[in-house]
Amino acid sequence: MGRIVEKILKGAGVALLFAVIALCLAVTIVPPFLDRIYYEGPVSRHYDGARFFNPDGEIHFSAPPGSNRRGFIARWLIGQDDRPEWPDAVTVQPSRPPAFAAPRGMVATWVGHSTVLVQAAGINILTDPIWSDYASPLPPLGPKRVAQPGVRFDDLPKIDLILISHNHYDHMDIPTLRRLWERDRPQIVTSLGNDKILRDHGIPSTALDWGQSASGAALNGLGGDTVIQCENYEHCPDYRIHVLRNHHWSSRWGTDRSRALWSSFVIETRAGNIFFAGDTGAGDMAWPEEAARLGPIRLAMIPIGAFRFWHGQMQSDSHIGPEQAVQVFEKLKASTAIPIHWGTFRLSYEKWDTPPKMLEFSLRCGGIERQRFAPLRIGQSILVPAYSPVPRGEKHCDRRAIAALE
Repeated sequence: MGRIVEKILKGAGVALLFAVIALCLAVTIVPPFLDRIYYEGPVSRHYDGARFFNPDGEIHFSAPPGSNRRGFIARWLIGQDDRPEWPDAVTVQPSRPPAFAAPRGMVATWVGHSTVLVQAAGINILTDPIWSDYASPLPPLGPKRVAQPGVRFDDLPKIDLILISHNHYDHMDIPTLRRLWERDRPQIVTSLGNDKILRDHGIPSTALDWGQSASGAALNGLGGDTVIQCENYEHCPDYRIHVLRNHHWSSRWGTDRSRALWSSFVIETRAGNIFFAGDTGAGDMAWPEEAARLGPIRLAMIPIGAFRFWHGQMQSDSHIGPEQAVQVFEKLKASTAIPIHWGTFRLSYEKWDTPPKMLEFSLRCGGIERQRFAPLRIGQSILVPAYSPVPRGEKHCDRRAIAALE
């Protein structure tokens, strides 16, 4: 009797698994009604009148050598894709950030994934905030958080500004954004089309095109030319945010691909410039130089993870790996950088700790001091040093050790 019950349960489990796979495939392949129009506007260098695109070359999702894309996706869905093991959970010691940084000070706390709390010149900034347990439209299906946020939500200081780089679920987390809006009424800045998604959920935001900028005064309804003179620097909107090009794509449902724009950002503050790369591949690698032209970058946040989808791969079209992240750091001419987009959600095929290990080797290849671009623990805060040019030391490049990291 026990064996019969066991067989029935096993059969039901297999049937449920295939039903889930069929649903996932249907969502991305079958129904055109899942398409959405998020933006309508004039044709531009990166918008064809219906969808956005990368002017430096489109994103291609190639399958591993000797495989095809359909088989690759099917194996990924049923967990038979030979991915290295990840921990079920990572120990995190949450921090409790101060209310503000000093007028010329800058403090950064890595909350996890692409979420960083930057406190500079009296304003509190969050990048791509996600406190949800799943980065998915259908939780509990989809990538699950293995590391809890490095700052408990209730320990967050009042947030003044939120940056949303694009609409993927690990970057645009509606439950978190709704909580932040209801609690703090922050200014939310994103790129074209994403404001429609947020508005549909009752979350106001400002959407800008690549190359456009807005002052904190304008965002706060004070007029774009207002001279900011705050008696108390706390929450003082004396900043300017620039929406800039990177190399990625967007989608919430598969068939709505590239209906909304993706971007990087530079925030000019009294404490110095801050760069947030968002989620990006390399593309033509000219976009970091466009950010550098806005002035010296005191702090950069650059992704290093989710770059490997088969053995030996060092980057994908849509995600840079550590080696290219170091190149971005060099092109930005940034003073200090924080590696992000790793160690929180399992999105690809590298081991949990491969990105930071590979970053260490890549920095040695460039003769760059480790502390200039050092991996942080989730929840770790750093006092960002004042801007200074990055000195170059002797280069030690162990290509064999880099290639051996899986």
